[in-house]
Amino acid sequence: MNLLGISGALRKASTNTLLLREAARAFGDCTFRLASIRMPVFDEDDEIATGMPPEVIALADDIDWADAVVISTPEYNKSIPGVLKNAFDWLSRTGRSPLKDKPVAITSASDGRFGALRGQFELRHCLVAFQPHLLQGPEVAITMSRQAFDETGHLTDPRNTRNLTALMEKLRAEVAVSAGR
Repeated sequence: MNLLGISGALRKASTNTLLLREAARAFGDCTFRLASIRMPVFDEDDEIATGMPPEVIALADDIDWADAVVISTPEYNKSIPGVLKNAFDWLSRTGRSPLKDKPVAITSASDGRFGALRGQFELRHCLVAFQPHLLQGPEVAITMSRQAFDETGHLTDPRNTRNLTALMEKLRAEVAVSAGR
């Protein structure tokens, strides 16, 4: 199985990217790829002048490649980061529907006490237009995320590990169901 991770944070030491790597371990036997959302800011004038940026095509290709997608988002000002929204804005312009009916799980990590739950809510809202098969839980929202991982990148709280494992087992099962449709 091919599992794609999309991190809503660009920072190298992002706990959301760490969480995606943990999700891949919990998912089990798979080929894991981390997508890039580094791309120009969406501007229709630029799109008209120069066409679709290669970074956007690469993201759409990565989503097509995947059997399932996990998106992990921080929360910026009670919403998702602009870079993540920008990626979805561009993706909607490709004329493709790579997320349609694709099994998708959402996680989040934040240094705050709510674990970016509001960011998750906003992300779910943004994804409606893409019509993925969005898993509804269990919710994985890592609080105080800078202290939530050990030096090897593993979650330290057994409850977080259990919830993430349950979510990834559900995602794996949904891939099997989707393949049979």
